[in-house]
Amino acid sequence: MTLRIDRRSLLITGTLGIGALAIPGFALAQAAAQGFTHSVASGEPGPDTMLLWTRYVPADRGAVKLKAEISKTEDFAKIVSGGEQITGPWRDHTAKITVEGLEPGTHYFYRFVAPDGSFSAVGRTKTLPAGNVGRFGVAIFSCSNMPFGFFNAYGHAAARADVDLWVHLGDYLYEYKQGGYGPSGGAVANRWPEPATEMIQLADYRLRYASYRSDPDLQELHRVKPMIVQMDDHESANNSREMSAQNHQADEGDWNIRKAMALQAFREWMPVSETPWGSYDIGTLATLYRTESRLIARSDEPEVAPLFRAADPAKALAAFRDGPLQDAARTMLGTEQEIWLGHALKKSVRTGQKWQVVGFGTIMGNQRMPENAMDWIKPDAPAGTKAYVQAGVMASKLGLPSDLDNWGGFPAARARFLKSAQAAGSDLLVICGDSHNAWAFDLGQDGKPAGVEFAGHSVTSPGYENGSSTDPKVIAAALVATNPELKWCDTSRRGYMALTLTPDQAKNDWVFMETITQRSLKASVGHSATVTRGKNVMG
Repeated sequence: MTLRIDRRSLLITGTLGIGALAIPGFALAQAAAQGFTHSVASGEPGPDTMLLWTRYVPADRGAVKLKAEISKTEDFAKIVSGGEQITGPWRDHTAKITVEGLEPGTHYFYRFVAPDGSFSAVGRTKTLPAGNVGRFGVAIFSCSNMPFGFFNAYGHAAARADVDLWVHLGDYLYEYKQGGYGPSGGAVANRWPEPATEMIQLADYRLRYASYRSDPDLQELHRVKPMIVQMDDHESANNSREMSAQNHQADEGDWNIRKAMALQAFREWMPVSETPWGSYDIGTLATLYRTESRLIARSDEPEVAPLFRAADPAKALAAFRDGPLQDAARTMLGTEQEIWLGHALKKSVRTGQKWQVVGFGTIMGNQRMPENAMDWIKPDAPAGTKAYVQAGVMASKLGLPSDLDNWGGFPAARARFLKSAQAAGSDLLVICGDSHNAWAFDLGQDGKPAGVEFAGHSVTSPGYENGSSTDPKVIAAALVATNPELKWCDTSRRGYMALTLTPDQAKNDWVFMETITQRSLKASVGHSATVTRGKNVMG
């Protein structure tokens, strides 16, 4: 089956919404189909609550009241909970209703009812358990770029009975124009999402979500599993932070307005609450933390390019390493969220949760570029790629991280977080995405174990294989040899992580899809790592 996303198919399925009328040439959006346009979704589960999502476009494109129903049986013979909401063009016709009065650790069916009596698709979800829990499974995703391939990882996880919850750690979609970041030969199976331009205006962001949410595998995972989601950068613009973004230019308007529009569309289209961060207790087994590390308080990324052009680059880089990079005021989370998270870790440990699972957008493990990294680069690689690797090698020789956009660029903030986990006595599991590659780190602070990091590969976005013809095993060996905290990595395959928690052990599987260039659910576990409770190291 080929999924083609184009303007005509979006019009036919009614996915444009009234906001798309702001896009030049989209007057035909008035002819869009009506009704439930993007199936259903559930998210942010509790032991007795669930957030339910859908989108409904009425014939007059105006306000409409939707009703949610939830039942233990698919025939909805007995409605056990529900709610109502008025939605309309001001929120792109999306609806989010949180229901209560549910039982812990229980499967439910849910649906929405329109004023004309029509029903949405029927979804299936599951509340978080309470009390003692013997096992809990979490599927973990990041970096799903539609032009690079099919979302087979979503379809694979949707079919698994052992997945209780799925977590998306960011880059759920990408902001670029057609051809801005995609396969050199064009999109796989014509999977260019709309709009063709870069996401800048609110209508752009909404239409991009509509394109992505038309994917059948993504729709299915949303329909059958509850979700916890957080933003990274591409939901707004590449390398975004509070005051700017690498991919926001002066002629694109006020950054504060753009990031507000990105956040609005995210909250409209995703089954997520209005709070920027939160925690979720999985009985006494674990606490899972949703964080925000991009738009609210993240400090600006240091400008280091001029240092490489200095009369003595090594001296300039060393001065940066020992000075500005160590500034304690530079933050990923902001003081409010840092303190909240530190207190929340203590509370989780004090109340008996076995594991503390913290989701971040970017990698925390220390990473430096191997000295022979230039040997990996294809001869015909873009000049920018070669320059990036050369700079990384030079920086690495001076002990600088290979990426200042992740926690390596915020060493004081990193230390504060890890010290708070140590002080709490936490059995810390950090999960993250962003890099497109798969990593397993033992995290340390002040010479002592602080936790373990499972860093996920992408759903489709390319990793090191995109610019290298070197055997991935050679690359992995060099990376592990260069970075003491790194215990394993894979830089060439796409998929997702499957984390299984039990009271005594946490096990993480890196699931690799056989292909992303065509629709297929064939996959295998490429690597597994385990942590025994009380150890804070793998093995």
